Amino acid sequence: MHPAPSVILFTTLSGLGFGLLFWLGVDSTPPTGWGAFAFFFIAHALAVGGLIASTFHLGHPERAWRALSQWRSSWLSREGICAISALVVSGAYGAALIFLGQAPGWLGWLGALLSLLTVYTTAMIYTQLATIPRWNTALTPVLFLGLSLSGGALLSGRVAIVSGLLGVAGLVQLAWWLRGDRAFAASGSTLGTATGLGDRGEVRSFAPPHTAPNYLMREFVFVIGRKHALKLRVIAVFLMVILPIGLLMTPFSHVLAVLAVLSHIAGVAVSRWLFFAQAEHVVGLYYGLR
Repeated sequence: MHPAPSVILFTTLSGLGFGLLFWLGVDSTPPTGWGAFAFFFIAHALAVGGLIASTFHLGHPERAWRALSQWRSSWLSREGICAISALVVSGAYGAALIFLGQAPGWLGWLGALLSLLTVYTTAMIYTQLATIPRWNTALTPVLFLGLSLSGGALLSGRVAIVSGLLGVAGLVQLAWWLRGDRAFAASGSTLGTATGLGDRGEVRSFAPPHTAPNYLMREFVFVIGRKHALKLRVIAVFLMVILPIGLLMTPFSHVLAVLAVLSHIAGVAVSRWLFFAQAEHVVGLYYGLR
């Protein structure tokens, strides 16, 4: 698929923001006062910034609110409801910590649960698409949740567990790539199934259906070379997992901690670019581009 910058920003930033809200919600000794303000401001800025970025990919952003009414059948609608609920509950919890110096633990845990549900529903928007075999796997929500939790732990300064979480997220990412490279062939989709003529024998394309690119070709057909993809995968894992762990193993420094966070965010962004760029939609078969 075409890797639109808006959805890359959305999945990268919102995942980190809601991951941070999760750890703030389950913290047994949460920050208060100005410390709480700083953490909750960063978390909400990332989450809301990511959600706003996602609207730039819509044809009519002003109609986005209408998606909330389709929660019975739409993962996009469920994501919107969960995101709003998580931001409101976590915001109330954060306000209590900032202005009252304390807050009921159940409110924090509720906000943490809603934050995880938001990341899960975001992942399910892509997981449900059988037309994109690379995404259509249970590993997709595991990957989204793993990166969200590890990124949130890194942002919240949980040095004791963040290296382990980053390592697990890195392994899930590798497993997702390995499985995804075989997914399109394993799906059984061919030009015959794409045109509905497969029962008549082998189907070959004599000429493209269109003489010029159309919307489907621009949005759902994007080809990236294997060598280029491999280089980007190495860069993603290095920035997302290896470099942050290496920086965290050195004597603590605020500068190095900031570099670890920035490196992780850059690595996740590269990973997300590949997530969309390598998503082979079956519609490409119809155009003879797969």
